[in-house]
Amino acid sequence: MWIPRVARLLAVRVKQTPSVGAAALNMSTLLVNRPQYSWLTELGLSEDNDGVYNGSWGGQGQVPAPKRGEVVRQIGDALRGKIKALGSLVSLEMGKIYVEGVGEVQEYVDVCDYAVGLSRMIGGPILPSERPGHALIEQWNPVGLVGIITAFNFPVAVYGWNNAIALICGNVCLWKGAPTTPLTSVAVTRIVAEVLERNHLPGAICSMTCGGADIGIHLNLFSFVGLLSFTGSTQVGKQVAMMVQERFGRQLLELGGNNAIIVFEDADLNLVVPSAVFASVGTAGQRCTTTRRLMLHESVHDDVVERIAKAYKQIRIGDPWDPSTLYGPLHTKQAVQQYLAAIEQAKQQGGTLVCGGKIMDRPGNYVEPTIITGLPHDAPIVHTETFVPILYVLKFKTEDEAFAWNNEVKQGLSSSIFTKDMGRVFRWLGPKGSDCGIVNVNIPTSGAEIGGAFGGEKHTGGGRESGSDSWKQYMRRSTCTINYSKDLPLAQGIKFE
Repeated sequence: MWIPRVARLLAVRVKQTPSVGAAALNMSTLLVNRPQYSWLTELGLSEDNDGVYNGSWGGQGQVPAPKRGEVVRQIGDALRGKIKALGSLVSLEMGKIYVEGVGEVQEYVDVCDYAVGLSRMIGGPILPSERPGHALIEQWNPVGLVGIITAFNFPVAVYGWNNAIALICGNVCLWKGAPTTPLTSVAVTRIVAEVLERNHLPGAICSMTCGGADIGIHLNLFSFVGLLSFTGSTQVGKQVAMMVQERFGRQLLELGGNNAIIVFEDADLNLVVPSAVFASVGTAGQRCTTTRRLMLHESVHDDVVERIAKAYKQIRIGDPWDPSTLYGPLHTKQAVQQYLAAIEQAKQQGGTLVCGGKIMDRPGNYVEPTIITGLPHDAPIVHTETFVPILYVLKFKTEDEAFAWNNEVKQGLSSSIFTKDMGRVFRWLGPKGSDCGIVNVNIPTSGAEIGGAFGGEKHTGGGRESGSDSWKQYMRRSTCTINYSKDLPLAQGIKFE
């Protein structure tokens, strides 16, 4: 295999992280040697950490799905035991606030719990055969190797969604995390590897490699990858899709989202304001489900803008590790430049800055959460997903207008309306309503539960992860006809004698 050749080339060190603050920015020694970062050793991290894991090759024969579920249960328990340390590492590397880092690990734990039950339920139906003495069944088998490429913004949870479900379906996994969050990938893999080894299973069942786009290209092209799960931008997702399709491979794409909240005249504004604030500034606007467009009925527009602007000014900005902090830094300096460029384009296209719009005078990649009004619904910048905390506020008159605006962007991930009109609710959920994969009522666009299928339509990629019947993407289906009679009747009554 190609993996061992890059083992030493991809070694990573625990060095300074620009997302954290002045202490990390100005340090001259490795964090792992500092007392305040002693928890890094709990995750098995040291000064030098190899960026590839493929265990010891070997086999134990077939393992039934419920047994696989038991292993996944143990993985969930192991994650529970390290949840605070791992959540701290997510906060350190990615820059999200500590409570979100812990919450992300909790998602992996929750999916493990879900997968344990699912391991005793997956399977196909027995179908009625039109031929006497015949049985017609669906047989589901694993696809084999699942390649998993994840993004920086959820360096634990997205792998967990894929890994837990893939394992109970009987697959093995090869994970490439984001190149800017390598230590999180290493730490998670160490936790999982310990469980596998304790159960006398080969560590290669959950392999991992750090690296950049060159590694991802190999995963896309190799024919032995039965399913390629990719989470990232629409631009890169298109390239992935073409490479995998060229070999007629199977793909699961979780790409961008230009998500909208629509607020009607009968909405409960006491729900609207905290929902819009959480969905637009949570994770500093770096969720694929972040609210980027807020559509307000003309009768409530000014009131809601005033309330949300006031709430923005009260957001506690600071060190992600401070328990009182609600808003941390952007992940990279490149994101800061994208933030500034988007604001400039919005102004040029007719937007009015209500609040925010500037880089903050403090160490790290901090920018002000920003609200912009006055843009046309079809302004180019409104139709552009920028992975930063900018909220475009639009004013609408009618339901038809609002629904059409929601659907006119290329992505189709998450959407939400706020209303008390039950007729409108069902129109929103129906064929002439939202065209997104996530369609909410009176809750934000972000914060999805693991029990439902997560994913979107159009340029969001069409993939589904986590709950519901998402497990089917990790298996291949065979329709099987079994003749247990002594005759040979043909389907459709055909006679061939």
